[in-house]
Amino acid sequence: MAGATPEPGLDTESAGWVRRLQARGNDRESAVRDLHDLLQRGARREVRRRCAGTGVSGRELVDLATQAADDATYAVLAKVAQFRGESRFTTWAYRFVVLEVSRKVGRHFWRQPRAELTEEDWNRLPDALGAPPDHVAEVRELSRAVRRAVDDLTDHQRRIFEGAVLQGISLDALAVRYDTTRNALYKTLYDARRKIRASLVAEGYLGDEPSKEVRAHE
Repeated sequence: MAGATPEPGLDTESAGWVRRLQARGNDRESAVRDLHDLLQRGARREVRRRCAGTGVSGRELVDLATQAADDATYAVLAKVAQFRGESRFTTWAYRFVVLEVSRKVGRHFWRQPRAELTEEDWNRLPDALGAPPDHVAEVRELSRAVRRAVDDLTDHQRRIFEGAVLQGISLDALAVRYDTTRNALYKTLYDARRKIRASLVAEGYLGDEPSKEVRAHE
């Protein structure tokens, strides 16, 4: 509500943001411009981080960041009265831009057609799974074992594993495609890797010492 008093107990900076954004006329317009500039800078940093290695750059990157900042600004303005000060206002507002960047980057990815998996993709898989050099030398045999293990995954695990590991699709993009969250995909991918590794251990291709990646999640 315009002119509402900020929640008591807010830090000075946060209270200032809330007061200005709930003001009227030129004061509010100035605050909205400042908010958009803040979120624009944050969006550019976040887009660069999430798009590293994807080929998204230049005008394309700026456009994605601007779209995310625009939508995040509207979201903050719609919910500013709900801000209760559990964190600094800028930290709270930045969460909106992170969410919007995730959505924009994910949707942008699927605008481009994806190539089918190739034999070379599968042959790179043992190294991606942390197979030691002596096994990588037998890459074709090990690749066949990995493919058998992938076939034993659930349909969902297989789609996520092939997308993330073989095709290098970002988790942001996969989250958009399968209407889920990054955290849920991390869990799916972790479970898939463990099942594949267990299969390779059982067939004698790998030792039973957990990989660094598996240990990091335990």
